[in-house]
Amino acid sequence: MELKTQVVVVGAGHAGVEAALASARMGVDTVLFTMSLDSIANMPCNPSIGGTAKGHLVYEIDALGGEMGRSADLVTLQSRTLNLGKGAAVHSKRVQADRRKYQQIMKSVLEKTANLRLIQAEITEIITEDNAESPYSKRVVGVKTSLGEMWSCEAAVICGGTFLNGRIFVGDVNYPAGPDGLLDAKGLSDSLLANGIKLMRFKTGTPARVKKSTIDFSQLEVQEGENDFLPYSWRTDLSEFEKRTNVPCHIVYTNEKTHKIIRDNIHRSAMYSGQIHGTGPRYCPSIEDKLVRFADKERHQLFVEPVGENTEEMYIQGFSTSLPTDVQYEMLRSLKGFENAEIMRYAYAIEYDCIDPTQLYATLEFKEISGLYGAGQFNGTSGYEEAAAQGLIAGMNAALKTNGKEPVILNRSESYIGTLIDDLTTKGTNEPYRMMTSRSEYRLLLRQDNADERLTPIGRRAGLVSDEQYAKFIAKKDETAKEKERLETTYISKEKATDFLVNKGQDPAKSGVSLADLIRRPGFDYDLISELDVDRPLLPKDVILTASTDIKYAGYVKRQLAEVKKYEKIESKPLPRDLDYLNIKGLRIEAAQKLDKIRPLTVGQASRISGVNPADISVLLIYLGIK
Repeated sequence: MELKTQVVVVGAGHAGVEAALASARMGVDTVLFTMSLDSIANMPCNPSIGGTAKGHLVYEIDALGGEMGRSADLVTLQSRTLNLGKGAAVHSKRVQADRRKYQQIMKSVLEKTANLRLIQAEITEIITEDNAESPYSKRVVGVKTSLGEMWSCEAAVICGGTFLNGRIFVGDVNYPAGPDGLLDAKGLSDSLLANGIKLMRFKTGTPARVKKSTIDFSQLEVQEGENDFLPYSWRTDLSEFEKRTNVPCHIVYTNEKTHKIIRDNIHRSAMYSGQIHGTGPRYCPSIEDKLVRFADKERHQLFVEPVGENTEEMYIQGFSTSLPTDVQYEMLRSLKGFENAEIMRYAYAIEYDCIDPTQLYATLEFKEISGLYGAGQFNGTSGYEEAAAQGLIAGMNAALKTNGKEPVILNRSESYIGTLIDDLTTKGTNEPYRMMTSRSEYRLLLRQDNADERLTPIGRRAGLVSDEQYAKFIAKKDETAKEKERLETTYISKEKATDFLVNKGQDPAKSGVSLADLIRRPGFDYDLISELDVDRPLLPKDVILTASTDIKYAGYVKRQLAEVKKYEKIESKPLPRDLDYLNIKGLRIEAAQKLDKIRPLTVGQASRISGVNPADISVLLIYLGIK
């Protein structure tokens, strides 16, 4: 029997799921390989979807036609919007998710998707052949499983997660394994090295899972979720969504006793005993790392979160460690309300292989191997959302490549996904990369509520956005435009406006004002002016949010759009893939070497490479005759 497909996806974590679904939904024959069908879309770390900037990524995935947002909506235990004390641009949705239900839903979606086969098998080799086509030196032609099967393919997406040569560390005990005690992937790293791919070694970790009935919740702070919130996905029925139970989370703090236990035993941590050599995530450090880095802090906040509705397992966010099991018990029971706590799963650190992402184009295709793509933690990132976003783009581009179509490349000014990929492929990373709103210079434009406006047309052009999704997008866009026009053209008399403003502690109106003018005032919003808006239409929540936010920040947005336009001309200028940077006169040696290594696709991308300065860009523009 000939084993053949068009696109192979290796790994069924959050990146692999989105990659496989994108490829298959675009009509391309796709095979998704996973080492275990029971670990599809697993959440080995915190059981949540979203968070600061991560919520933006989930909305963007949904706008492009991805799956994460829809599945997260169906398993939401609690929803909260972070950063509400700041501007709308950085408001970020985060949901507490039912871990097992999320996996079950994703597995079911994969099984029922046309053009997609789901197979439990370990991929141990990427098969390539020499390629005369410039600028690729090789092209992928197939993969090999640990059972000896050979599958031919036109493109492959590697989504290895933390499985590649994974090694678990608990105190002085360490052993080869993937996350959650699953088997590690042993052969694929050697195959990648043999194909000239540079690997790095990163580390991450997770806290213990604690039995719910052994925690005294009366000693903890309650953290309620929101009652009035929007789902991630356009497909989620709001009336049904609002009926969901809002499960509370809790907060507890470390104390002097906790810190003494950790300091007395820190030499027994795999992190500090010299056993771990991989670089860990800066923004999600272990508890022992926090004590070293923030030695002056008297306590650290921890979040006690449910793993699901039908399990006793509780996740202690912020308490990640690689200390031995006896110390884990000591430090856990030093917490208020945890005096009798029982551990169901011990905390651990995991070290794994990943790639230097500067080996990739902004399409997430390897520069030297045609048809081979990377996504997720394999590319040096951390987080489910970052992984899913990359998987979606890699899967889309693999499918487009097999059909001979132009790839999708997202710009920094239109998406957080574009920012994420641009950062990885131009700057690289020396630690697990985490998306944050501060990483985008265009964050005023990149709100959660306007993700559909920014990205749905792109997903439509690529062939991933359905007719139903696009029709719903057009309807929302039209309703939003009409409401904005109504707010801008509905005027309140000077007398009425004055009465209203004085009642709110404001100065009297100097003349009649529009409803939009009132919304733009500091401290005012759409809801606050409702008593003046007597003819207000009944509109969906998402339309109201986008219309009122567009009006509120119109001035700031206008300035940022002018900035984007200013750089757009140079940003999008393409660079030849086979340009000989080392022989361009006038380029500094460092700049030439960096450009030769990264091989940027555009002038804008070249300008963001570390070690390339404005003078180097000027030399490049003159050499290419770009004005």
